[in-house]
Amino acid sequence: MVVFDRPHAMLDVPLHYCPGCTHGIIHRLVAEAIDELGIEGKTIGIAPVGCSVMAYDYFACDMIEAAHGRAPAVATGVKRADPENHIVFTYQGDGDLASIGMAETVHAAARNENITVIFINNAIYGMTGGQMAPTSLPGQVTQTSPYGRDPKLCGYPIKVFEMLSELEGPEYLERVTVNNAKNVRAAKKAIKKAFQNQIDGKGFSLIEVLSSCPTNWGMTPSAALKWIDEKMIPYYPLGVYKDRSAEKEAAK
Repeated sequence: MVVFDRPHAMLDVPLHYCPGCTHGIIHRLVAEAIDELGIEGKTIGIAPVGCSVMAYDYFACDMIEAAHGRAPAVATGVKRADPENHIVFTYQGDGDLASIGMAETVHAAARNENITVIFINNAIYGMTGGQMAPTSLPGQVTQTSPYGRDPKLCGYPIKVFEMLSELEGPEYLERVTVNNAKNVRAAKKAIKKAFQNQIDGKGFSLIEVLSSCPTNWGMTPSAALKWIDEKMIPYYPLGVYKDRSAEKEAAK
């Protein structure tokens, strides 16, 4: 009996990611959600610059490459061009979404564009060599903060969800992680709900996934997963930050 298999929406090719990187886990969860909802034939993914740029090599659905930070703008255009027949998602890193793409993120959320955003937060610029990102933690050592991030010089990390939750527009915002089996299951549930919201026409859903980057953190894969628990989650607490449908039900 087959109890576990590759999702149809994920291509049968080797991943190029570094050992211990959790991009592969998150790819699988996205593909499983697409399979279970039966939307592969109408799904279009948008991948911008960064480690996520290679996502089009791994998903079986149609994919578009966007300029750095512009995935929400491209997704908006694709979705509005044929809103009834397209399910559109972006797959973005923190250096992309929370830095050069912050304006696109904020305004797509404010307009409640009916798209799904998968936001990978590993607190560093991964593909370009490990520079400090907008989400790098205070004191975190990176290639451009060798003595640790100093808030007096560099400001504090941007908490994307805490900021977006103050907007009226977004339908659903949830922060998850994939550093253990329990959290992987919770992340899968959140990602699937984000796609279902789009199918139901509810609007903008963004799932932030706290992810590891062992190579640029200078850690073993197991130590990197532990670092998520000990350092990232205290600064970026997990949970639902906005769910308008749930709020409406509770108000009844």
